[in-house]
Amino acid sequence: MIHYQEPVFRPPSEADSLILQATYGCTHNRCAFCSMYQGKRFRVRPEEELFSEIDWAGRHLPGVTRVFLADGDAFALSPRRLIRILERLYQRLPTLERVTAYASPQNFRARKLEDLRAVRAAGLRMLYLGLESGDDEVLRRIQKGATCERIVEVCRRAQEAGFDLSITVILGLAGPAGSARHAEKTAAALDRIQPRYASALTLMRTPRQPSFEEVVGDPAWRDLTPEEALAECRALVAAMQADGVEFRSNHASNYLALKGRLQRDKPTLLALIDRVLADPRSPLRRPEFLRAL
Repeated sequence: MIHYQEPVFRPPSEADSLILQATYGCTHNRCAFCSMYQGKRFRVRPEEELFSEIDWAGRHLPGVTRVFLADGDAFALSPRRLIRILERLYQRLPTLERVTAYASPQNFRARKLEDLRAVRAAGLRMLYLGLESGDDEVLRRIQKGATCERIVEVCRRAQEAGFDLSITVILGLAGPAGSARHAEKTAAALDRIQPRYASALTLMRTPRQPSFEEVVGDPAWRDLTPEEALAECRALVAAMQADGVEFRSNHASNYLALKGRLQRDKPTLLALIDRVLADPRSPLRRPEFLRAL
């Protein structure tokens, strides 16, 4: 059987994937916007325990084509351990086509390019990595633990090793006052990275989180209204110049689900945002009670 330590999170695009927890929690676990792993201490699962679940899946789940390695940054595992896990997966799941995982900038410390290439060659195809913002002041305030330049650098190293990247950004992190700068600088960072996928989420706060106003050191800080969040999303899309990037805002935290290829679909995406901004009662706008993390 496969056993999960709740809660378990996955990207929207991994809805049909087999999720296996190679680790529990997140090595950084200090980002002000994130409460996903606050109740978990980071731990590496015993290899024999994980291998037992992989073997079980091979016997009882025929036809698995995708596997997502959880939790928050399974890429923190050593290259040798990742390769052993990947080899076991492809041995036991003969129809497996791709394996993906979350990664963080901190995971790339002291990682040699040849080690990254070896993990990619073993079958880890895509990494989900959070940029969050291209504005260093925002990154500092949210305690991301890395500058924009550092994140761009590790993304380029991952791409050089052959990984596809799905980069996430978060609307609303800078509040209303910093919204325009946040959108502009985040678009510029995405242009430099040129990931295969760029995905936007919208900031949501949970009761488990400390006061965001206290964390960012600004008592006047407030969340964006739905209209402001949509306008920030529009500014982000409009400013992006990278070509061939698949842009998505299909996460449940967003007020509007978007999916399109830049630059080809940019006019369509902008027109759709304008349409929803012009009609607060548009059925395309996700109501507050349906938003979720």
